[in-house]
Amino acid sequence: MLFLKNDYSEGAHPKVLEALQETNFVKTVGYGLDEYCQKAEEVIKATFGCPDADVHFITGGTIANTVVIASVLKPYQGVICVASGHINVHESGAIEATGHKIIPFPSADGKLTAEMVETAMRENTSEHMVEPALVYISNATELGTVYTKAEIESLSHVCRKHNLCFFIDGARLAQAVASPASDLELIDFPSLCDIFYIGGTKNGILFGEAIVITNDAYKSGFRNMVKRQGGMLAKGRVLGVQFLALFEDGLFMANGMHAVKQMSKIVEILQSRGFAFLADSPANMSFPIFTISQVGELESQIALEADVVLPDGKQAVRFVTSWATSDEDIAEFERIIDGLESI
Repeated sequence: MLFLKNDYSEGAHPKVLEALQETNFVKTVGYGLDEYCQKAEEVIKATFGCPDADVHFITGGTIANTVVIASVLKPYQGVICVASGHINVHESGAIEATGHKIIPFPSADGKLTAEMVETAMRENTSEHMVEPALVYISNATELGTVYTKAEIESLSHVCRKHNLCFFIDGARLAQAVASPASDLELIDFPSLCDIFYIGGTKNGILFGEAIVITNDAYKSGFRNMVKRQGGMLAKGRVLGVQFLALFEDGLFMANGMHAVKQMSKIVEILQSRGFAFLADSPANMSFPIFTISQVGELESQIALEADVVLPDGKQAVRFVTSWATSDEDIAEFERIIDGLESI
């Protein structure tokens, strides 16, 4: 079975496993206060050019989003995001469980715009309403689209205009920056938002994300909230070791670039055979459209996510590549596509 279901089902990059093995019997203090986490924090701050930032290592994306939002917002405040945003669709009410409302906006390409934020602020007319106080985006988005620098700058401007916290979910940050559609660099993020996180789970480590806080207003008490929300790992050094390995010799971006490159090959195969797509997704995800019978054929040979059923009865599916997707996998994919009925 060819696996294109997600980008986190493999274990970890061999360099990460090697680092974990080498440090396995080293004894350290817990809860992220060890030397490996401290070194990883310094490497991240140097890589992103934010020497005064706070860095916190968290086990996964949902807990990262929950901790940030719960820490930033007052009880009567809410989050602006697109309707397809991860916090709105795929986190089982985790944000709502913190007592905060999500204020969603429909978006055909999965991206939030400054105009949408302005609309949310205009519609907030009294103390009887949930007050928008945080703007959430993911880059890459849930549709595999990526933001340009100008789009992020526009969001940054409107957030500062209205004193909103700007938070970027970077579960696929390396893949977004590696995309040919992106003109962003890693060093751009600290100056354009207040908080962002660096995805490791979907980019070659066993598990873990690194939350980076650049705005001093949101630093105080953050570790308390990490603990309160269940995100503080006793064996915190496991996260530090992995992130050190991930940022050694450019592995973080190399993994993201590989995933994007392999997806571009899949897209080229599909385009050359006339398949349409739900969206232009230039990162490491694509959403090609097939007939229902073709989806059934594909599911017998490829682990995938069956996605939106369209008005014409056809269906979009989601393919995802990772740091471990091989050229042999691409060749097998091409063989399967060429074997579809009614291609």
